[in-house]
Amino acid sequence: MKRLPQIALLPDGKRLHLQDGPIDLIVEAKGNDADVGAAYEAAARRFTGLLDELCAELSELRSAADPARCSLKGVVARRMHAAVAPFAADCFITPMAAVAGSVAEEILGAMQGAARLDRAYVNNGGDIALHLAEGEQFTVGLMDRPDRHGLLRTMVIEADDCIRGVATSGRHGRSFSLGIADAVTVLARTASQADSAATIIANAVDLPGHPAIVRRPANELQADSDLGPRLVTRDVGKLSNDEIEDALAAGARRARQLLVAGLIEGAALRLLGEIVVVGVTGTPTQGSQALHNQTIESMMHA
Repeated sequence: MKRLPQIALLPDGKRLHLQDGPIDLIVEAKGNDADVGAAYEAAARRFTGLLDELCAELSELRSAADPARCSLKGVVARRMHAAVAPFAADCFITPMAAVAGSVAEEILGAMQGAARLDRAYVNNGGDIALHLAEGEQFTVGLMDRPDRHGLLRTMVIEADDCIRGVATSGRHGRSFSLGIADAVTVLARTASQADSAATIIANAVDLPGHPAIVRRPANELQADSDLGPRLVTRDVGKLSNDEIEDALAAGARRARQLLVAGLIEGAALRLLGEIVVVGVTGTPTQGSQALHNQTIESMMHA
């Protein structure tokens, strides 16, 4: 390793910022001062060198995942493979689809191993790994697009819920998308599961062959893209209300399949001002009950 990552407390004195190349994490822990300090030290130690571990196996991480076998060596790399393996038999997916969530999980695990914390999260560009002790909660803000800051609604995750991972994917995110969703936010038991599932559902929100959708080969936009020559969405023109509904319905069908299979706990799909929610419903933070176990679907104007 020829460089050192950037590690510093943010100006609020409560959150830790960890940055190395494309990995950019915001970490916050709640507990007594000694435990928080120990957790942050553990996060910094584990973060140092993590990017190099991934780069050592980058070629395989960018290759189509084999659902039946994994020859990856690193702990994070193997977690990435495990997260995408349930989808690999049916579609093209590489372990890179779960990289952000898997890294967040790894850092959170290091923190939990070093200290007793009431609450903690690791936010890797919007893909979040959570720890919630009894009585704690975490509010998730659903955004219209990953590249904007306006909140559409919030969901509150309680300690009693099984959700410990949140991830968002879509055509405005950091990675390329095969679909046309502005954003798909997934809640799952782990951040790596949420990350891979968000990619799958976002790809399913689509209108194949529609003339208003501009697509380009991924490797023309980024030579080393793990998607190779596959067409990724670059722009979405005017769509009718029926077309928007059809695209969201396709994504919702995929989300329901993953919900029934136990791979996600819920998802919110957004396209051109419309939202479909599958599996959970959120209330404002002042509401007393924010997550419901029954499967629901709703369409609303944003």
